[in-house]
Formats: sequence, C-alpha cells, structure tokens
Amino acid sequence: MTPRLELTGISKRFAATAALTDVALRLLPGEIHALVGENGAGKSTLVKTIAGVHQPDAGEIRLDGERITIPSPAAARAMRIAVVHQEPRLFPDLSVAENIFLIAPPTDRLHTIAWREMRRRAANLFEQLDVKMDVSAPVRGLSMADQQLIEIAKALSLDARVLILDEPTASLSTHEVERLFTIVRRTKERGVGVLFVSHRLDEVFALCDRATVFRDGRHVITAPTSELTTASLVRHMVGREVSLFPKEASTLGEPLLEVRGLSDAAGFRDVSFTVRAGEILGLAGLVGAGRTEIARVLFGIESRTAGEVLLDGKPVNFRSPSEALRAGIAYVPEDRHQDGLVLDFSIANNITLPILPRLFPRLLLRARVEDEVARSFSEPLRVRATGVGQAVSALSGGNQQKVVIAKWLATKPRVLILDEPTRGVDIGAKVEVHRIVSELAATGLAIVMISSDLPEVLAMSDRILVLHEGRVAAEIARSDASEERVMFAATGQVEAAAAGAGHGG
Repeated sequence: MTPRLELTGISKRFAATAALTDVALRLLPGEIHALVGENGAGKSTLVKTIAGVHQPDAGEIRLDGERITIPSPAAARAMRIAVVHQEPRLFPDLSVAENIFLIAPPTDRLHTIAWREMRRRAANLFEQLDVKMDVSAPVRGLSMADQQLIEIAKALSLDARVLILDEPTASLSTHEVERLFTIVRRTKERGVGVLFVSHRLDEVFALCDRATVFRDGRHVITAPTSELTTASLVRHMVGREVSLFPKEASTLGEPLLEVRGLSDAAGFRDVSFTVRAGEILGLAGLVGAGRTEIARVLFGIESRTAGEVLLDGKPVNFRSPSEALRAGIAYVPEDRHQDGLVLDFSIANNITLPILPRLFPRLLLRARVEDEVARSFSEPLRVRATGVGQAVSALSGGNQQKVVIAKWLATKPRVLILDEPTRGVDIGAKVEVHRIVSELAATGLAIVMISSDLPEVLAMSDRILVLHEGRVAAEIARSDASEERVMFAATGQVEAAAAGAGHGG
C-alpha cells in the first residue's frame, strides 16, 4: 500500500540544537498513527515541518507517493494537509464561523462573502461533531474546550487527505474526547491518514493502529499498538523505567479550606466541601461543570453571589488574587499562555513575579538573588532550559507548565489549587509534576486538583468531588472511586454514583 504520507531522513537544526536527526515516518491511508515522546523529543518540529512552518535541512517528504516540498502553511492546506494545534490559534473578535472559513470563505455570484452559507456550513460541521455551538458568536470568552472544537471543525472543513491532531484532547472532558474519537474514526474510514500526537497513553491504545516513538530528536520504534504495553511505550519514550502516579501516603491534618453553600452568577450553585492539611481533593466533571469557576472565586478573580469560605476556620472574602495570595492560596490556571505566564519574560522573571514585594521590599531588584530563588524552585521540577535567564516562550509546553507551577510554589502557599496541572505535559514531566504534588501534600499543603484526566484524578486524589452542571453530584472516597462511578456522577446519574460516595470532610 502506498503511504498517504511518507517522511524519510528528515533532519532539522535550530542553531546548535538538533531538533530532528534522520527521522522517518510512514502514515498509511485509513490509519490512525500515534506520535509520542517527551517534550523536546522532536514531535512538534515534525508536525510543523509537515504543516509547512519549518523546512527540513535534509530528507524528503512524499504525499501519495509523489515527492513534495511544503514551503508554507498555505501550501500544506492546498495539499489538503490539515493540522489541529495543541494551543488554539483563533481570532477572538471574529465569529466562530468566520474563524473556520477565514482562509477560503464561501462566496456568491458577485464574489462577495456568502454569510448565510458560511454559517450553514459551520453549523453542519458542528452537527458532525455532535456539538451545540452558536456559530455567529465571537470566539472571545469561549472556553479552551470550545476553542479546541473550533480548531477541529476548521480541519474538517478542508476535506483533508492528512489530518494531524497535536494534543487535541488536552482541554476536553472524557465525554468530549469520546465524541472526538468517533469523528476521527469516521475520518479514518474515508481513507484519511491521521497522525495523533498525545501524551495520554490510554488514548493512544484506545484509538491508534500504530505508534511511533521519538526520543531526543531521533526515531526509536514504530510498532502496532497491539504489540505494545503502557510500560514498554513509556520505557521507549524516556529510556528508563518510571513509576506512573507516584503518590506518597500523607497524614491528614485539620481542615484548612472550608467551602459552604458557594454560588456564583452563572457557573455553579450551592457547592460545599472541605480540604484538610495534607489532602489532595480531586475535582472531576465534564467541561463546563463549574470546576474552573469555583477555583476563580476561591482565588479572588470572580465574585461569589452566596455562601462562605473559611481558611483555618476563619471567614474570608477575597476581592482580588493579591488578597488570596497574601492569605496563602495559590492558583495554577488552566491556560498557561493566557493566564499563567508572561511569555516574553525569562524563567526567573516569571517565577519571582508574585513575590517581588517580598523579595525586594525596597524596590531594588537584584538579578543574582532573583536567579537563585528561581533556580531553587525550577530545579526540583527539572525544567529543561539553558538557564533561568532563558525566555519562557522558547520552552516546550511541558517545561512552560513546570515554570507556572514553580512560580506559584515560590509563594509558599498553604492551599494550592491546580487547574489541569498536566495538560499538554509529556509522560516524564507528568510523573515529575505528580511527584512534586504528592510531596507537597505530604508536607501538609492542602491541594485542590481539577483534572479532566480520569486516571490522574483516581490515582492522585484522597477524595473526589464530582460536579454536574454547577452542582456537587457526588463525593467519592479514594477506596470507592472508579472511572465508571465518576463518569456516572459527572453525567448526572447521581444514583449510580451514590453507592460509592464517601464523606471525608
């Protein structure tokens, strides 16, 4: 069978860094092919090479047996190569439909944009995805999950021969992932070659026919997923044995954070829970269930409309993040680019940003002190960089996420809220993040962990609070938790989840 896409001998250097060295990949028609590896393994460079963003220094690319060059993203689209990037790339002030058909909008006989036809086609794409979306609404303000679905609809609009999905599920709930997988399988049946880049190994085994592993810019192995195991795949990726979800046992102390009857204007209603010192409370639920909204109210970003919050048994009402920060609450946000980092700043600048008044009360910055503090928090997280003076924008996604976590750990919080802490993070970095979170809990930190990654929630949480449409649907003890119980509650089937409910606070 002639490969739909074939790359041989591809190499790419950026100054002194070899991003890819003599790598090969064969993507067959009607195949879903996983590309996996740690951050910095070369996956993104290969994707950008296929997408026309980068030009290879050596090697050749063939599409349906014909040797091609891809000089630009526009050329890739003309060849019907569609890419869904990990971070949505949308124009916030344009509508959903305008973003989808930005490159080639439908036109009428007068060669002007056929607005009604554009909206009809956009609506049809979301019907295929089984998603309700107002295609006339502006993108600004939409959740990361909705933005990712718009990117997927853009790719479907190209009628692609090759579809590249770069971490497409990072912002999606389990239910939305299943819908996406249904679409991808339909796409496969039409003979499209699908390249699926993901750090979620359970998805690789659930969806993909074959897997290719990159490590340090080199091809390690390509094999049918039926011949691989999670352990063997991880070993190929990191070059060593690792233990997934390294949770330490911790002794639970007194309640640190208590939430009673909390509500906001739109996101959630009558939410109550307690988090003890040393405890990891997992917040599970579908995207839009209100998990992030709760975190934003607790950190003083949004206002509550009812209920109370107690810290160390004393009522608090934070009117700003700085007030929450001074009280000992830190929040690692879901969207690291929008809310977590100043991309043009260095690692050191980012890590010390929340604690500048504490570090330099006389407003005289000392670079040496700043660098020392940054190193003390970035090194335990094993941030891969040339040094703490490197710009955050030059780091891989996983290393950027580790800088966000280091930044908030530098505030020395007592309560740490983590919103999708391992979104877009490779398996090696994920293990390190889990290790750090577990060690922090063991030192007496109270942790609220919001995650759409069910295996992560089940493995890392002492208790799980499941939200459905803004309300608490179930509270499940660690010993009683299972994917089925959590998903039953998350989809509103409370009775089925209640059998596993436990109350630990």
